[in-house]
Amino acid sequence: MTKAEDIGRDSSLRSERQGRFERQRQEKLSRIKQLGIDPYGGRYDGAERACDIKSRYKDGDEGQRARCAGRIVLLRDIGKLIFITLRDWSGTMQVGLSKNLLGPEASGWPLAKLLELGDIIGAAGQLGKTKTGEITVWADSVSLLSKCLCQPPEKFHGLSDIDLRYRQRFVDLWANPEVMERFKNRSSIIATIREFLQARGFLEVETPMMQRKAGGAAAKPFVTYHKTLDLDLFLRIAPELFLKRLLVGGMEKVFEINRNFRNEGLSRQHNPEFTMLELYQAYADYNVMMELTEEIICLLVEKYCHGKQVRFGEETIDYTRPWRRARYAELLKEYSGCDIEDIEAVRMRAAGLGLDEGDMDDVVVTNEVFEATVEDNLVDPTFVIDYPAALCPLTRRKKDEPKYAERFELYIGKMELANAYTELNDPAEQYENFLVQLRGQEESMARMDEDFITALKYGMPPAGGLGIGIDRLVMVLTGATSIRDVVLFPLLKPTKD
Repeated sequence: MTKAEDIGRDSSLRSERQGRFERQRQEKLSRIKQLGIDPYGGRYDGAERACDIKSRYKDGDEGQRARCAGRIVLLRDIGKLIFITLRDWSGTMQVGLSKNLLGPEASGWPLAKLLELGDIIGAAGQLGKTKTGEITVWADSVSLLSKCLCQPPEKFHGLSDIDLRYRQRFVDLWANPEVMERFKNRSSIIATIREFLQARGFLEVETPMMQRKAGGAAAKPFVTYHKTLDLDLFLRIAPELFLKRLLVGGMEKVFEINRNFRNEGLSRQHNPEFTMLELYQAYADYNVMMELTEEIICLLVEKYCHGKQVRFGEETIDYTRPWRRARYAELLKEYSGCDIEDIEAVRMRAAGLGLDEGDMDDVVVTNEVFEATVEDNLVDPTFVIDYPAALCPLTRRKKDEPKYAERFELYIGKMELANAYTELNDPAEQYENFLVQLRGQEESMARMDEDFITALKYGMPPAGGLGIGIDRLVMVLTGATSIRDVVLFPLLKPTKD
């Protein structure tokens, strides 16, 4: 039997078991309705978070009451007593259901005996401890808030099938507490970034997600259509050109935490829809952006990690400042053995790496060799600075070395996390760079952004610009080695019917 046949058989067996399970649950649902109980009850006021109930509990105080709500993740029925573990998004709470306390009314003990794993309930009652020291709500009332008809994970330890976890994140979140914690941390990380930037005078803005011209990065866009205007539009690959327009307009410090879309591959580091922080600061340069990047990430490490040595997969990342700053050409020489000026040696190295370099421009071949030989060696935070100018059409050249651009990329854990420039604000030079860039694009996308050139002609202040990949940043801060672990609903291949 092939692997595909084996997977198909397992899927069929799961579907059959699920069908039996749902039929059994439907029977329980009918019995609950016969009791006159709405199995999808509505509003439930006054419920406290599990963690708050536990933190306020005082030993010996017999007057304490609590009201909680959550999903049943563990149920032990021992006759006239049922112990339930409820999980809300703050943690778990034990609830004790007693025949004596709940009484014979339909919404009391009869309902309690019909509760099952996965059901969402509310419970209220006296707060105390069991003989084993477990803080427990001894319920004198219980409410069914939503009946679970699908089979929950078989064990209290959670949902373990990786693919199923991504496809059914709605189960993954309550079945695996560490997943809930990671996404709560993601939200807090983004909030901390906002607070950091706003405290330094940055203004948060919003720019168009549908654009007439795909610009600001070299990537293949998604195309959509506006019926009323009879107009093809692109989902943005980057907000850069619009944010720079705001610099022209006099907004001197701006940032956007935005969704970008790139019609490219899937991998543990790539999702076609992803989140970026992009910011611009007038009268700054890429050195200012390096300091800002280091400051932001070190603040996040201090707040969300345990020390400056952070585990990521099989590596340990050392965030101790200052971070290494190394020139692109130096790293290429260090790890590939090639001098950036010796293009023949670079092409020979590319061929040795199995790269089809014949039709590539020299600078593209050089960058392919760089990516293949350098990136996997950059574990600790490393600013790769001074890229070949031909790779950077939106970047100011170095005055003393015009072959190189004032650009850096930050690598952490063998991944690129940030990209920054000293921004090019010369409209004539920008126009020429756009012409060169457009030659390599598909005809349908090869459109000059004349409006942006016009904006530059009005005068854009010298500036530094920075983009940080939020998804990858959350990965290294939380130890998640796949981008799918930090995106709530990652794009996945469709399953076969």
